[in-house]
Amino acid sequence: MLTMSAITLPASLRAELGDVVQENVLLAPYTSARIGGPADVLITAGSAADLVKVITHLRANGIDFLLLGGGSNVLVSDRGVRGVVVLNRAKAVRFDAGEQPIVWAEAGATFSQLAHRAAVKGLGGLEWAATVPGTVGGAVYGNAGAFGGDVAHDLIHAEVLTENGLETWPVEKFGYGYRTSVLKRGDVRGIVISAQFGLKNAVKAEVSATIEQFSARRKATQPPGASMGSMFKNPEGDYAGRLIEAAGLKGTRIGNAEISPIHGNFFINHGETRAADVRALIELAQKTVHEKFGVDLELEVELIGEW
Repeated sequence: MLTMSAITLPASLRAELGDVVQENVLLAPYTSARIGGPADVLITAGSAADLVKVITHLRANGIDFLLLGGGSNVLVSDRGVRGVVVLNRAKAVRFDAGEQPIVWAEAGATFSQLAHRAAVKGLGGLEWAATVPGTVGGAVYGNAGAFGGDVAHDLIHAEVLTENGLETWPVEKFGYGYRTSVLKRGDVRGIVISAQFGLKNAVKAEVSATIEQFSARRKATQPPGASMGSMFKNPEGDYAGRLIEAAGLKGTRIGNAEISPIHGNFFINHGETRAADVRALIELAQKTVHEKFGVDLELEVELIGEW
C-alpha cells in the first residue's frame, strides 16, 4: 500500500467521496482520552454502506488508512497520523424479537448503548457490556469483555470487509482469545462492518437492575473524565492494576498524565496532556513491574500515529 506524508487525495477520489473528506484534522476530540495530534486526511463514514465504499475506494487507489471508531482503546501520538484516517460513524441498530431475539448493529454504534437499548426492550444477555466503552466494531475486533461476559460468548456473526470483498464470519472464525482475535493479531486483514448478537427474553426491571449494579461497581473502582483503561492486559492469574499498585505507582504523574489513584490500570488526562507523557508512564509501569515482580505487562491500548 502507498504510504504518504502530508498527503492530499487524488482529485478523482476526492470527487468520488465528496464533502466527507477533511484535511489536517486534530484527532484528540475523537478519542476517549482526548489526546493526539492531527491526521493528514480524515474521511467520515456515516453508514455501513459508506464505510464499505470508502475503504473499497482507498484500497483500489493503493492508499493505506487507519480506522478509528470510538477511540477508547488507542493512544494517538502528538505528531498525529501521516496519511488517511477513516472515522466510523455507521451507527444503525435493529432489534429482532422472538423466541431467540437478536440485535444487529453497524460497527460504529456505541456498544454500551446497545446494552441499554436492549434493557429498555426487556432483552438481556448484554448487561456486561453496559459499561464497556467504544464501538461495536472495536468490541468485535478486540473481544471486549467485562463482569464475566465477552463478545466471544454473545456474537453470532459479523460482516467483515476483507481484500476479497464483504464476507459473513461466524463467531468461530474470529479465533477469539483474551482481548484478541485473528483481526487484532493481524492473522487476517479485515474491517468489521456490522455484527449480530444473541439476546434473551427477560424481565425489564431485572435487566436494568443488573446494569445498575455493574455501573455502580464501575464508578466505584474507575476514574471519571478523560482517561484510558484498561491500559494493560491482565497477566494470566493476576491483575495489571494490582501489580501497578503493589509497585507503588498509583498517583504517579508525568506532565499532565497520571496513573489513577483509584485504579492502577487507568491513566488520566488532567488537561492538554501530551501523548509522550502517557507513553513515558506506560514505560515506567512496565519497567517497574518487571523489576519488582518479573512480569511483563502487555499493552491493551494500541499506540497509533507517528512516534
